[in-house]
Amino acid sequence: MNKLKGTGVALVTPFRSDRRVDFTAINKLVKHCIDGGINYLVAMGTTGESATLTSDEKTAVLESIKEANSGQLPIVLGIGGNDTVEVQRQMRNQDFDGIDAILSVSPYYNKPTQEGILGHYRYLADHAPKPIIMYNVPGRTASNMSAETTLQLAEHENIVAIKEAGGDLNQIMEILRYKPRSFEVISGDDGLTLPIIAAGGFGVISVIGQAFPTPFTKMVNAALKGSLKKAQKEHYRLWETTGLLYEEGNPAGVKLALEIQGIMESQVRMPLVSGSPDLKSRLTTAIKLAELV
Repeated sequence: MNKLKGTGVALVTPFRSDRRVDFTAINKLVKHCIDGGINYLVAMGTTGESATLTSDEKTAVLESIKEANSGQLPIVLGIGGNDTVEVQRQMRNQDFDGIDAILSVSPYYNKPTQEGILGHYRYLADHAPKPIIMYNVPGRTASNMSAETTLQLAEHENIVAIKEAGGDLNQIMEILRYKPRSFEVISGDDGLTLPIIAAGGFGVISVIGQAFPTPFTKMVNAALKGSLKKAQKEHYRLWETTGLLYEEGNPAGVKLALEIQGIMESQVRMPLVSGSPDLKSRLTTAIKLAELV
């Protein structure tokens, strides 16, 4: 896990005006992240709109990310779903060349019990060819992985971390207090990254970090080093913009921020809708005032 300490970014998938994948923009985005000091890349996550990509598109996008990265940063690949056996089949058929770990979301829609979540992850971990980072995001899955469930799964040798996006600091701190030394907690919430690291977290898988990699990584690195005043300064510098990015949903907001910087268009695929002109105007003002670019 040492290579995944610090700032990871859940990469968006750029689209052109005709909603086809913009591979030129992928190259620009990856280089923007590398130049900004990001520690690792996460492909095919929720932010990447993987739910609306075909299998062929997923393969092509991943290959484009790997090509742009040229082995410079570790890559985590998102493979998850609510059919345990199907997720395992996808893992079995996936080419993991150049992939360091798997990010796998807790099953959504089915609303499994905690026992069901335990069985799901244990089955995947028993068969996965790469270490698994679990992903708890109740706002999307409609079920929460409890601290007790996470701590039981943390004992599995092939489960190395959890991306926590539940927003419950009490639950996160319970995991941090009782976890094995070999297991890490990664923030899945940009706004809570500083307090989670201060409580013992390992870093973040971020959305905003790909738009503003330099100030965001400066905040994360300062927090990891215990320089809390320096981290607080960057945290509050980013605060207003962070809120705006999620106002009309993810990844609509971050795509607007990237469009403002000329990295890509802000197109998303249905059923999502692109960020509004009003949000773009307010984002432009906030970015300028905070001197984020």
